[in-house]
Amino acid sequence: MTDRNVSSSRHQDPRLGESGPSSGDVLARRLTQVVAGVFIVVGILGFIPGVTTDYDSLQLAGHESEAMLLGIFQVSVLHNVVHLLFGVVGLLMSARGVMAAAYLIGGGAVYLVLWVYGLVVGQEDQANFVPLNTADNWLHLGLGVGMIALGLVALRAVRGAIGSQTPM
Repeated sequence: MTDRNVSSSRHQDPRLGESGPSSGDVLARRLTQVVAGVFIVVGILGFIPGVTTDYDSLQLAGHESEAMLLGIFQVSVLHNVVHLLFGVVGLLMSARGVMAAAYLIGGGAVYLVLWVYGLVVGQEDQANFVPLNTADNWLHLGLGVGMIALGLVALRAVRGAIGSQTPM
């Protein structure tokens, strides 16, 4: 079998005698694992008094929660659980490069929608059930743009345009 017949998403590993993930696939998976891991850590930190200030005011949901992760980002139990679940989904989707890229791009889109939502609802609005403050809104914008950018890099890598040892 020649290099032209080998899919750009897999390559022959001479040590194993079988095809393994391409370097682009590995890159996409690692990017997603790092992002997902950060979400899990943030979700856990949201439940740790001291790291989360005013922890005794932590609410299940809603804008009434005055608990602040790192003293900056308004959090609730729901907010922390969402971070944990989002991280777990990322780890599960990191099993394959194309799924990893989809997680990053899709998750980035979700965070951009959340950013717009945070701009539309006020901090004291009953619709602010997550809860979100100004710092959260700016973080969501950064996460949305950053995750989509990483997702596009991951997608290009999976398709063989980045990190591939085989010609396209």
